[in-house]
Amino acid sequence: MPLPLALRPFNFETLATLTQQYASDERFAQAAPGALAIVLAGVVPVILLSRTIRAASRPRA
Repeated sequence: MPLPLALRPFNFETLATLTQQYASDERFAQAAPGALAIVLAGVVPVILLSRTIRAASRPRA
């Protein structure tokens, strides 16, 4: 059983559980926007943190 389905609250659908359900039913056109949203929600903070760390590690004149 996939982790999003094992950890979800009862009678409550999240974006991850809906995306997983669509993908397991081979309805990839419906699963794609949700999957892209999940990926973007994870990538944006990583990019921002990377820029912050890079800016903080530069030597100041």
